[in-house]
Amino acid sequence: MSKVEQNGPFFKLDEKRQEAVKLLFEDDLTDVEIAKSVQRSRSTLNNWKNDPLFKAAQEQYARMVVKDYKNDALKKVHELLNARSEMVQLQSATTILKMAGYLSDNSTPELDEAKVRKLKAEADIAEAKAKMLNDENNAGITQIIFNDDMKPDNEGDEENGAET
Repeated sequence: MSKVEQNGPFFKLDEKRQEAVKLLFEDDLTDVEIAKSVQRSRSTLNNWKNDPLFKAAQEQYARMVVKDYKNDALKKVHELLNARSEMVQLQSATTILKMAGYLSDNSTPELDEAKVRKLKAEADIAEAKAKMLNDENNAGITQIIFNDDMKPDNEGDEENGAET
């Protein structure tokens, strides 16, 4: 353990709070049981859980515990690239790419491609609008206006006095 870790938020807590952090991480006990184990009330434990230092200590403790398993986990994910199931292979590859920073949690190659297509389409529309505005000989051209705030059909009926 590095000196930075030993000086981190987890080590700034007293023994009771450190024990509460450990028990919360293990997730085997209820909050009432954890409070009893550290000889505090449930409301005290609640106050601790809302304290920024306690939250930071929880994050530090989780990193310290998970750090020991990171290499084994990465090796296993790498092994799964050769699994029989293509779905397992895809999930393994996606996990590795996310860990390397090439994908975010809400990103997939398909989603990224769709985003690029959308941006290109929006750029084409903007270019066409700019060209139309700059064209001095645009007489007789019909202008198309895109409006995103149109109401659904049933809302418009209510405004016109129609019953739904």
